[in-house]
Amino acid sequence: MPQTTSLNSKLRVAIIGAGPAGLGAAIEFGKLPFVDWTIYEQATAIREIGAGISIQPTTWRLVEVMGAAKNLVPEDYYQPADHHAVQHRNGRTGELLASHGQGSEKPGSPKTLCLRTSRLITIEEQPSGKLLLKFEDGFTDLVDLLVGADGVRSVVRSFAFPDHKIGYIGRTAYRTIVTPADIATVPGVPDAVIFWHDPHSWLYTCALGANRYEITTMTRDMAKQSEKEKVSWEQNATTEQMADNFKDFSPLVKDILALAKDVKQYALFAGPRLESIVAHGSVALVGDASHPLSGAFGSGAGFALEDVYALTQGVAWAHEQGHSLREALELLDKVRGPHYKRLYDILDQFGETAAYLNIREFTFDEAVEILVEKNWGERHTWMYEYDIQKAFRDTGEREGADHLPPESSDFQGGLSRL
Repeated sequence: MPQTTSLNSKLRVAIIGAGPAGLGAAIEFGKLPFVDWTIYEQATAIREIGAGISIQPTTWRLVEVMGAAKNLVPEDYYQPADHHAVQHRNGRTGELLASHGQGSEKPGSPKTLCLRTSRLITIEEQPSGKLLLKFEDGFTDLVDLLVGADGVRSVVRSFAFPDHKIGYIGRTAYRTIVTPADIATVPGVPDAVIFWHDPHSWLYTCALGANRYEITTMTRDMAKQSEKEKVSWEQNATTEQMADNFKDFSPLVKDILALAKDVKQYALFAGPRLESIVAHGSVALVGDASHPLSGAFGSGAGFALEDVYALTQGVAWAHEQGHSLREALELLDKVRGPHYKRLYDILDQFGETAAYLNIREFTFDEAVEILVEKNWGERHTWMYEYDIQKAFRDTGEREGADHLPPESSDFQGGLSRL
């Protein structure tokens, strides 16, 4: 049986993936003098992938706690006049059905330097409890802790939980970026963050700052699953494909879609909830790797930083108190497990709404009103107000953890290590 790693000596950490989760982990581990970390990213250059990052109040608090907020300037993000009270509108009529606050929409990408660019191909557990990592270019690394921050298609998750599978969920997203000047050519577009709904699809419009404006759609796709499973992220698509599902929408929405130029499509994949996000006493999953949800309620970056906070605070606590790495990871699991169960419960509720809409005949407007009321009401806003610092401390106290860090921990540093 592998030995339990002590935290009395230098801890070797490998972070796989340099998205928000991986960068957050690098920042926080960089503040622990007993940790020697390396971040691995297979992409060879920093580039935009997917949609803008929506930063809710709880996420912005963590960005400030980490010391990264100073790296964002007002020109790089957008905050509407209503302070990001996300609007949900009927796509056919434009009627406002719901509007409730979620925080500040502040997309931004920290400037960073990844220490290595290579794809992880195998992970081997050693008798000592350490993990031997082998990369595509022949490089190897022997580490005490492996942090899987490598997204929905996580290689680290496949090692930790080989029976866990993800699959295409029958929905495809299309995305394009235009300019605010383009949007200004369409009269009557509200200056707000908006979801325009039909009973099965939505269109999302939002300014991003830096002279960019995002148009994203999500549609139900009836194509065969086996065909869609071959589609990877960020495939080229046509404007016709993006607009095809919105023929019943209002002229204003159609005019917005007509602005689309360079369109990318994303087949959406997801998997069942993991009962645990740690394994082998030496593996921790953070970000999309720990919760393979498509879209992650528009808070994937926030969830990732919450994972990172709980992980690094647990490691720091265990080191200070003479506990093992396994005990640190067990505390992470107990903090985050209930949170992700609540999120998957919301998905179950979404499924119940879809089933309800399918068993009765509703008009377009009736179905949209029911959908917004059941799925997009304020009862789900708890996730945007969740306080990971309080959750970490409360969980630790319930589990009998001694000498936990104060709830108002002041993290210094930031991106200087990167």
